[in-house]
Formats: sequence, C-alpha cells, structure tokens
Amino acid sequence: MVIARNASASGMVDAFGRHIEYLRISVTDRCDLRCRYCMSEKMTFLPRDQILTLEEIAIIADRFIARGVKKIRLSGGEPLVRRDFGELARRIGRHVKAGTLEELTLTTNGTHLAEHAEMLADAGMKRINVSLDTLDPALFTQITRRGDIAKVLEGIRAASDAGLKVKINMVALKGLNDGEFLSMLRWCDAHGHDLTLIETMPLGHIDEDRTDRYLPLTIALEQIAAEHEVAPIAYKTGGPARYFAVDGMRARLGLITPLSNNFCAGCNRMRLTCEGKIFMCLGHEDHVDLKTAFREGGADAIDALLDTALRLKPLAHDFAIGPGERPMSVSRHMSVTGG
Repeated sequence: MVIARNASASGMVDAFGRHIEYLRISVTDRCDLRCRYCMSEKMTFLPRDQILTLEEIAIIADRFIARGVKKIRLSGGEPLVRRDFGELARRIGRHVKAGTLEELTLTTNGTHLAEHAEMLADAGMKRINVSLDTLDPALFTQITRRGDIAKVLEGIRAASDAGLKVKINMVALKGLNDGEFLSMLRWCDAHGHDLTLIETMPLGHIDEDRTDRYLPLTIALEQIAAEHEVAPIAYKTGGPARYFAVDGMRARLGLITPLSNNFCAGCNRMRLTCEGKIFMCLGHEDHVDLKTAFREGGADAIDALLDTALRLKPLAHDFAIGPGERPMSVSRHMSVTGG
C-alpha cells in the first residue's frame, strides 16, 4: 500500500536548519567483490536474522516519505545480491509512480546488473550509479580482488538499453588508477554516461593503509583541465557532488570531496543500515535503532525516533586522513552504512 504524503507534516529539519529530503538505504552488507579501499579480503558479515526484512525496510521508507523525503537511493554492500531486492524496488517504486516520491535510484557494482536492468526500469528507476574504478581488466581484478570487468560492462550496456541513465562512480586511488581520470571521462562521454570522482574515505578496518592511496581531487581536476577547459555548473542530483562542464564533452564531471573540500553545510541526507540503524552522519558513530523501535512499538515509534535523529544530526563529519591526522573516526565499513 502506498502512503500519501501528509500535507500537514512539518517535514524533517535538523537543528541547523537543514532540510532532510534524501534517504540512503543499505539493503545488505554483503558484496560479491572485495574492493581494497572498502573491505578486507576476509569479511565477517552480519547474521541474516539481524538484517531488516523487506517489509520492515518498506515500512520505514514509507514513514520517511510521509515526513517529506523526496529521494531514496538503494545501496549495499551490493544490493543486487539480495534475493528479494526486486520486490523491494517495486514496493518503493510505487511511490514514484504515485507522485509521493520524486526519485528512486540505485548504487551497484554492476556485476549482476545485466539480469536486473529491465526490472529496475519497470520499478520506476530512471538513473543508477555504477562503481567502476578502472577500465583496465587486470587492474580491475586487482582493485576488486575477484571481479570480472566484462560482467560490469555488460551490465552497463544492459542498463542503457533498458532506458536507465548511468553515472559512473570512480574512487581516486593514488598509485593505482590516478593516470586514468581523463581516459575514463572520455570513455564515459563516448558512451553517454556522466562521471563522478570520489575521494577515498576512512571507513572500516581494511588490509591496507588508506593514507598511501588517498588523492585529493584537486589533482584529478588539474589533470583534466590541462587538456580541456573545465567550468563549474549548477547541475545537482540531490547528492554531495559538485558538477563541472568539460569543454568538448557532453559528459558532466562530478567531484565528491569529503576530505579536501567537505560538503557538510548543505547535507540533506540520512542513512538507514541493513540492520535498521539510522546514522545521521557518515563520519560519526551516533545512531538511532529503528529496527528495535519498530519491532517493539510499531510505525508510531519510527516517527518518534526520527525526531530524535534530527536533533542529534551533527554539523559536520570528523573524517581525517594523512600524516599527523587522527586515526579514522568510524570503525564500520561502508558496506554496512551504504554508499
């Protein structure tokens, strides 16, 4: 059942006057890849009985939408490895078709995209993000520890054929893919995709030192600007990326810079983990437990905790990386919180 937006609802405004209109939902912490900047090679995932059911995720999404959330992004881990993902996408997608939700989107690694692309479009999605950090097959396998780039490229083609707009997300990794920014942008332009570059973030204990891989995106921008004029544009998708037009290209270039130029002042997001916790900020451990509240008190308990979450949402994250900086601020992996 689709719940119509309550016109009398006050919406979601935090203590700093920021309107919370964007919810990111991690539907699973599991992933079929082990990207070096994201996970350890040997991961321990949450027991399945600790994960929110499809029905619980859908009901929580309903309550956020009733409170004024306009955009929802489904993520993971890798969301498409969850067996009931299609049913969940269709359930939330009904809000898009009813006009009570502006947009439903997805972030995926693309390995299962070919088999699900038509379903995503049928569920009401118009665009998706695909994580792809290199076009070099051997380097792709090195970064992901086990991935086959051919499956990802097949999935991207299938998504485009299904009418989905694809944006490529590329994490900048010093010493690995830092010579590919311009070639990736040109590939995206040739295939009709936008490109967003992302600074690596200090989330979770992994097998490598992120300091060795961190690259401020000013360097990537300088590399591109050396051959193409680059100019900021007002384009927005609801997320934290700042966008640029690149002379001679249709592809838009986005930059997500949590470390070199943080975007906290305009944060409009909350994140729901696969175990039912709301994290008000990616860079803090503070959270509220919606799963326990819902199971003990029903839907009304969700609203009360959302009010608490709004009061607790911090002004900015505490991410830091590099020589002389404090250790990373959070121990949980990105796959738990959702990308």
